[in-house]
Parts: sequence; structure tokens; C-alpha cells
Amino acid sequence: MARTPKSVVIIGGGISGLSTAFALLEQAAAVDVPVTCTILDAVPVWGGKIVTHRVGRLVMEAGPDSFLSQKPWAMELCRRLGMADQLIDTNPVEKKASVLWGGQLHELPEGLVTFTPTQLGSFFRGGLLSWVDLARMGCDVVIPPRRSTDDESLAAFFRRRFGRHACDRVMEPLMAGIYAGDAEQMSLRATFPRFYELEQAHGSIIRGMMAARRARGRQDSSRRPPHTMFVTLRNGLGDLVTALTSHIQKAGGILKPGVQVEALRVRSHQAGRWMYDVICTDGSALSAEALVLATPAYVSAELVRPLTPQAAGLMDMIPYASTATVSLVYPADAVGNRVQGFGFLVPRIEGRDLIAATWTSRKWPHRAPSEEVSVRCYLGGVGREKILQRDDEALAHCVREELASIVGLQATPHYVEVNRWHRAMPQYTIGHLDRLARLEAALSRFGGLAITGAGYRGVGIPDCIRDGTEAATRTLRYLQTAMA
Repeated sequence: MARTPKSVVIIGGGISGLSTAFALLEQAAAVDVPVTCTILDAVPVWGGKIVTHRVGRLVMEAGPDSFLSQKPWAMELCRRLGMADQLIDTNPVEKKASVLWGGQLHELPEGLVTFTPTQLGSFFRGGLLSWVDLARMGCDVVIPPRRSTDDESLAAFFRRRFGRHACDRVMEPLMAGIYAGDAEQMSLRATFPRFYELEQAHGSIIRGMMAARRARGRQDSSRRPPHTMFVTLRNGLGDLVTALTSHIQKAGGILKPGVQVEALRVRSHQAGRWMYDVICTDGSALSAEALVLATPAYVSAELVRPLTPQAAGLMDMIPYASTATVSLVYPADAVGNRVQGFGFLVPRIEGRDLIAATWTSRKWPHRAPSEEVSVRCYLGGVGREKILQRDDEALAHCVREELASIVGLQATPHYVEVNRWHRAMPQYTIGHLDRLARLEAALSRFGGLAITGAGYRGVGIPDCIRDGTEAATRTLRYLQTAMA
């Protein structure tokens, strides 16, 4: 006798929602649990911030352009989707990154973006930090660890361990480049818990990193990482979205783009069980025994407010920053040797509009023909969002002026693309993990209701994939208990 499938609705078709659907259908099939899974998204295209534009031979990323290989979840998903042969590494030659200080670009040590520097010589040669600053950084090995259990901001932590100049000129621009945030407000434990763990375990970040490096060396000193720190897909990250949606549909998932959810209703299904009624703005409605909210926290807050105002209030406390990317393409001969490495970061204390710039076609040579050079510039973020009130033409003009001032690039680009991301970057401010625990407690009475997405447990693509997979596991476990 055929069993009645359990019904699941996922609201939100970004990488978190799609990863949840993929994992749920795969896991359910593995344990022979029949499931119907419907994914809704208010916009007519899938992928959220993952958007690839192909213009002639140009590959332009409107959102993220790569992901960390050291976090395995995105790499594993690509392999499960049969895309391992499409993974590509960054250019092995042009590996340098720089930071702007005093109107000059200074090279950063390789690996510093993930705080595993392999070559510190550039710190000593570059002039970004004085000998006094470097000596202050070295004091990390003698400064006692902070034993308070209270959360701490990234800026406070780095100033305490490494000094003010290292924080302002190195750590802050790296943080802003990743989170588009303000290091004075960002939670250490929610964004970089590894630093807290190193301090507590070793009493020093430098000693902790040296111990970790020795441990890696003992495991296999001859083995090199199979990939560079950042990887991408040959024809753009949009292919990941295409592959995911294809596999979801083949597994029986139902994709409904362009359907906006207006409200949720909850009714008792049986003792301790709920049915979730999803009402859409087009007048349609769906009922499900389990529901996953994979939308930004402020969207999910409005949906759960009638169910639990406490949870909605905690979601409201997760701020989001707005950003824009401006991509420009120049003739290679007009750029000449003005650009070096993968790009540069701009510290907040420099007082410029630009956050960072990536020489995209140097980092990923296939992104543009050899006779062209593409660059992607970043604007906005916490405390810098006023510039986003300007129109696209003004943003492009601003970026061109910044490039002229910083690297002397005076040429006129023959292609310009502006992409805006309104309230797209969640900010893990001080106390984020505590608020998240309270949020989960507030939602716990609603069995079968899960939340996932960049607003909670990690903003990068690998983190979102991991979180979506874990949401799928929790959902399936709940459905299995309902069948027992």
C-alpha cells in the first residue's frame, strides 16, 4: 500500500533554499520517505544573489564571484551535482592583494584574507605598518587572554591583540570586504569564532596559528591543497543554480518562481503537530506539514509575526547592509602595467567611497578575452550607504574617479555594469549568537518550522549550503517522527 507523501514548502529560492530542497529530496529518497517539496520565490529567477551575466565573451558576476575551498560544503555540492570538472582555481601567477594606505597601495601577505599568512615578508617590506606597529603585533604572544564570556567586537579584539594601526589598516578593510560591515559593531564569535578559540586555547593568536600550522605539517608536509583558496565555476556561478534547479525537478521537486507569499496560518493537525497554510498574493494557497523559511530575516519576520511576535522581534534585530557592484571592462593596452595582483582593499579611515576592487580577469583569466581587462568595484556597506542614492551613471563615474586616483587608470571603459543589492548583506552584530539561540527557542514550539539563510549562521556560499543541508536534515527527522 502506497504511503501518503509528507508535504514540505520552502519559501525562498536563493542558494540556501535550493540547497535545502536538494538535500531534503536526496535524504528522503535514501531512507525511503515519500516527500513532496515545493519551492516558492517572489522573483521569476532562482539563485538569489548568485547572478551571472554573459555578454559576448565576458563572464560577469553580479553577486558573489567565488567561494572558499577551505569550507568544504560548496565543493562537495558541486561534486554531487557532477560539476567537479567545472571547478577552476585562481590565477597561480597574479596572487597579490593590496591595501590602500596614505594614497599608496601596499602588498598584503599571501593568505592573510583567511588569516593563515604564509609569507610575512611583505609586511616588513611594504611600509603599511611601521617597525613599532609590527612589534606591537608581536606583543600578541605575551598579552594574556580575555576570560570574560561577554561577546566582543572584531575591532576591539584586533586592537587588543595586535594594536590600533594593524586593526585600522589591515584587519578592518578585510572585514569590510567580506561583510560590508563595521568592525566596531561586528561580533567576533559570530563572524570569526576561530580567533576566540585560538585565544582561549593558546593564549595568543600567533601561537595558536603556529600550532595549527605545525599540526598540518605533521599530517603531510608534502601534500599541497588540491585547490587555491578561492574557486569558481568555469562559466560562472549561475551554472550552480541551473544544476541545482535541474536536479531538484528531476527528483520530483516543484519550483514555483514569481510567487510571493503574503501570510502564514498555522492550525493544529493533531496533538503536537501543525499544518502550515501558505497564502500567496496571487490568491493561491498551499498546505504543508513542514515549512522552511529561506528568506532574509526581515522578510521571515513579517511572516512569523502573527505566530510568534517574540521570534519576529529577534529577526528584526538582524540588520542588513546595502551594497552595489560596478563592473568595468577596458582595452588591455589602455590598462598596461597599472594593475598588479588580484585587487585591493580600502580601509574606512581612508575616507573614500570605494570599499574594494577586484581585477576580475587577472584573478580568473577566462572572465574576459586576453585583449581586455575587467575590474569589479564595491560600494556601500555599513556607514557608506549614502552613495547608493546616486543613479547608475553617477556610481560608475565615482568608480572611474577612484581608479584614476588610486592606480592612474584614466581610460574610458567600453562596458559598464551596475548591480545593486538592497538590504542584501546581513550583519552579525555583537550578541548575534545569543539572539540566535533565543530565536530558535521562540520557534521551537512550532514543530516542522525551520529557518535558514545568510542571516543566521554564515554569509558565504559554503555556509549557506551547509545551513540549508542541516535544515533539510532537521525537517526530515521531524517528518519521520510524525510517521512513527
